[in-house]
Amino acid sequence: MTTKPVLRSALGVLAVATATHGTGRDDDIPLPRLPGFVESAFSPLAYEVSRRCLTERPDDAGSRSSEAGSGTGERTAVALASLTGDTTTADLASRRMVSGKVHNPLLFMQATPNSVLGHISREFGITGQMFSVSTLADPVTELLTLADLLLEEPELDRVLVLGVELGGGERLAAVHRELAADSGRPVPELPASAGYAAAVLLGRPGAGAPVTVRSAETAHGPGHDPLDSGALRHRGSLQSLFELAEAHRRLLREGGSHLLVTEPAEGSSADAFTLTACADASAQAATGRNEKRTHAHQ
Repeated sequence: MTTKPVLRSALGVLAVATATHGTGRDDDIPLPRLPGFVESAFSPLAYEVSRRCLTERPDDAGSRSSEAGSGTGERTAVALASLTGDTTTADLASRRMVSGKVHNPLLFMQATPNSVLGHISREFGITGQMFSVSTLADPVTELLTLADLLLEEPELDRVLVLGVELGGGERLAAVHRELAADSGRPVPELPASAGYAAAVLLGRPGAGAPVTVRSAETAHGPGHDPLDSGALRHRGSLQSLFELAEAHRRLLREGGSHLLVTEPAEGSSADAFTLTACADASAQAATGRNEKRTHAHQ
């Protein structure tokens, strides 16, 4: 099956990061503390995967901390995708309101996804464009397409894309039942306090990118081996974003290429992307890790 190319040119994959909390996975992490953000896992997880990507490439984004070192945050853009956003905070604010409790302005602030993007921009000196998008389509397609468009701007060198989704709850279950009414897709079976996030730092091919991603002509063929990321496949699922991150890690270790097929939207075919390791991918990855350690000790 032939698909229309999504990306006009190849993108360089500079760094990836994933994090889950409260999902029951073996690699769940304790919820990071994030000043000014309470109760919900949404913003802490968004910050955590962003921090990992930006500090993995310490010269790619400016930072006030010695861990990341100095850099060029003004040449970095950020795009956050989430189907339902911070439902934990929205539910908490609603419950407080109907129970007659005093309005908490902090909850209103953090319920907006752009709030954590503002925190990330301040922490890492990022002054490029920032976007928050909600999409029923596979977020990988939406985020890669947006990064491809943004990198047409000569003022930008990198785009940090990330996706965040939270676990169950009455509001989330109702949304998924409505969206999946005609498709038979299950409601996510995750605890209400659970959350998962993934981020990818993208740039133009070359420039030290150990892996490239480009549109594939076919959604079927050698290399299509869906990876077990543990994320749920449903509307708004980050499964493909987790698969992209895991494929990147595998290619750094083993080289070669990987065909990533996204979840098709209703009435359309799946999009496909080919990830390919550069000839010296392992050496580049090692160099990046050494640079990170060097900056961390300066």
